[in-house]
Amino acid sequence: MDPTPGQQIIDACLAMNREGINQGSAGNISMRSAGGFLITPSALAYERMHPEDMVQVNLEGRFAGERKPSSEWRMHRDIYRTRPDAGAVVHAHPTFCTALACLRKDIPPFHYMVAVAGGADIRCSGYALFGTQALSDTMLSALEGRRACLLGTHGMICYHDDLDKALRLAVEVETLARQYWHACRIGEPVLLTDAEMAEVIAQFDGYGRHSTR
Repeated sequence: MDPTPGQQIIDACLAMNREGINQGSAGNISMRSAGGFLITPSALAYERMHPEDMVQVNLEGRFAGERKPSSEWRMHRDIYRTRPDAGAVVHAHPTFCTALACLRKDIPPFHYMVAVAGGADIRCSGYALFGTQALSDTMLSALEGRRACLLGTHGMICYHDDLDKALRLAVEVETLARQYWHACRIGEPVLLTDAEMAEVIAQFDGYGRHSTR
């Protein structure tokens, strides 16, 4: 029997910490559901979560039940509102993404895999207080044309059409942040041109398709 959506979220949270994408319960994960989304609750350790602890939130931000949703529910809500292709959202504080975010640095096209986030770079948003609409607004600006961004002096967030892909994207973005960090310690990375990145993005668009139709 396939796990319930709530159990899928818990499994992804535990995997996120095993992969080093997050520490403790600072991150949060959600999946789109009928009329809204299912998200991790506030202030509950992943190891203590049960599927029934997940919180159902609608696209107006209303929720019911004994538990409150993660304080970052607005970012998740606004991604689902504005990105019809979003099926799951992962927000976390990975070490290298967060280090770059504290420097307010974008991840430029130092490596072609930067295109995995949907464009020629991975932007860093401005800073805003956690849990606020202002944070969600600056996130949406940084996500324009992208599936992932860094959050200024905060962490990272990404989305994809299902939870497995969203988690893999989070791992890839942290890997890129780590590679960029180390490259910068040696010297100034050579950046790919706009034309070279356009070729990569076009190649990614057809990557993994099983049919030419």
